Amino acid sequence: MLAIFNVAFPVFGLILVGFVCRRRNVLGPNASIELNRFVIYLGLPALLFEAMARLGTLQGLDMGYVLAFGLGMGIVFLLTLWLRLRARAHFLDATIDALGAGYPNSGFLGIPLCLLTFGDPGIAPAVIGAVMTACVLFAVAIIMIETFQQTEKRLGRTLLKVGTSLLRNPIMVAPVLGSLVAYSGLILPVGVRQLFQFLGAAAGPCALVSIGLFLAAEKSHKADSRTLVMLVAMKLLVQPALTAWLAFWVFDIPAMWAWAALLVSALPIGNGPFMLAALYGREADTMSRAILVSTLLSLVTVSLILAFIPAAVQR
Repeated sequence: MLAIFNVAFPVFGLILVGFVCRRRNVLGPNASIELNRFVIYLGLPALLFEAMARLGTLQGLDMGYVLAFGLGMGIVFLLTLWLRLRARAHFLDATIDALGAGYPNSGFLGIPLCLLTFGDPGIAPAVIGAVMTACVLFAVAIIMIETFQQTEKRLGRTLLKVGTSLLRNPIMVAPVLGSLVAYSGLILPVGVRQLFQFLGAAAGPCALVSIGLFLAAEKSHKADSRTLVMLVAMKLLVQPALTAWLAFWVFDIPAMWAWAALLVSALPIGNGPFMLAALYGREADTMSRAILVSTLLSLVTVSLILAFIPAAVQR
């Protein structure tokens, strides 16, 4: 538990910093909005670009890991979407909730935790998990939302409007450009790489401080306790259980990759769903609390997983 606490403590600390700064009026009522804008238009795109560009340098990619982790994440996303729509939730809210249920904090928590657990070999599955979460799943949610928002009945015009909206969205464009850099073999100048690394490194802390600011502000909505419980259960119980079944019993995956798939899938909800709710002007009280509660409870659930990982696959 100490290992996961050491990794998770900065998450709580940054949320607390934002909470205290707002309550003591160190940062004003618009600080959360402005930090969100920084993350959405600068920090997160730089992080996604750098992650995709770095992906091309990873060796020994295991496709079984990709399938197990991706299917576990995707099934939870679709199941949560169906449950929320069945409960008559608005499509945008249902999509954001579904994203939260399957969105592990694989970047901010996953990479350092896998490095601590598996050593240098653990970096590859952690980065792959972060890319699949922040690029693939995030992109699917954005495409669904943008498509829903178009009211044109003609398919051609609808596709044109959706495509135009996606091209204007830096969160969608950045990973595509990073992929082009990775597969072209282009080597960016050191200064350019450091610029993206600096901006990307600021995305996580700023997003967490923004959540603290949001939690401290006076709310016009109250968190939906039923949805909150469902999101936390889907993230901390259903997704890791499903991923474990796929990784250990369905696909033939090396031990380290299988345990890494389980570990990353069991991480708490990341910041992406909260950022998406802010981007599209949806209610974010429930999601912000789900991130906080899942992070707190993951101290127990992730510690249990770490206790069962065989010593042979640890560093």
